[in-house]
Amino acid sequence: MAQIFIGHDRGRLSHARGRGEPGVFDSVQGFRQHRPMPELPEVETVARGLAAVWPGHRFIRVEARRPDLRKPLPADFAARLTGRRVESVGRRAKYLLVHLDDGLTLLGHLGMSGAMVISKGRNEPPGPHDHVEFVSDDGTMVTYRDPRRFGLMDLTLDPSTHPLLAHLGPEPLGPDFHEKALAQTLDGKGASIKAALLDQNVVAGLGNIYVSESLFLSGIDPTRAAGSLKPREINKLVPAIRAVLERAIAAGGSSLKDHVQPNGELGYFQHSFTVYDRAGEACPGCDCDIARTGGIQRIVQSGRSTFYCAKKQR
Repeated sequence: MAQIFIGHDRGRLSHARGRGEPGVFDSVQGFRQHRPMPELPEVETVARGLAAVWPGHRFIRVEARRPDLRKPLPADFAARLTGRRVESVGRRAKYLLVHLDDGLTLLGHLGMSGAMVISKGRNEPPGPHDHVEFVSDDGTMVTYRDPRRFGLMDLTLDPSTHPLLAHLGPEPLGPDFHEKALAQTLDGKGASIKAALLDQNVVAGLGNIYVSESLFLSGIDPTRAAGSLKPREINKLVPAIRAVLERAIAAGGSSLKDHVQPNGELGYFQHSFTVYDRAGEACPGCDCDIARTGGIQRIVQSGRSTFYCAKKQR
């Protein structure tokens, strides 16, 4: 089996379209574009990739090459995982959940540059950023690679009460996320609708890219107060969020052009962006004079770029 990367790094840490966010200096790669954090579709893609190789198999060897990632690894991390059989792999918001046969759950977050590298046996010596290695009883090796080391791993007996998950809002693709529930949550909120949707207590898993895309699809100005949305607007927003996420998952994600699907193909949803990272361009179906209006606008909200059409989003 050739190496398959599922995550956000294959050594070229570049932005999906090479524009939009300010550049920053990376101690590993040098000057580069700011990379977005993985959002729900990217994490779902990784979860599905692991679900294709892990369930039903035991970890015969687990090696942690350092004691910490963003946070320290749990005590006896490798020993507690070795010998355990994977029952299932899932996702909650932007977190990976690997459920084991003894009731333990491995919880993981990819950070900004994490990737799961799947191979049959070792094809090359471990690299300097290969921090955790999982070897299954069928010979499959999964290496967690993270140049910036912003990811994390933890072990829990009850994911629903874990501090990182207990406060999360409903899953946007799940049955608890619907128009009535969102209307109740947004009622009276003075924060912008963009900020409200990024709040993981309101809805879990959304990030900058898919909020911008969903607000465009529903025709809502991202600067409006969340509590000002009318029922008819919320009735457009909820299905828009679902539609954008479902298309992104089908495309294998989009946060970076280097995001890779479980089959080794790149994630291509960035080619379907309607407004995100397209400042100055025409939005789909545009009938305005771009030379006069400037096309798609880019503004900064709470330190993050927002892209929208001032004519179509009210």
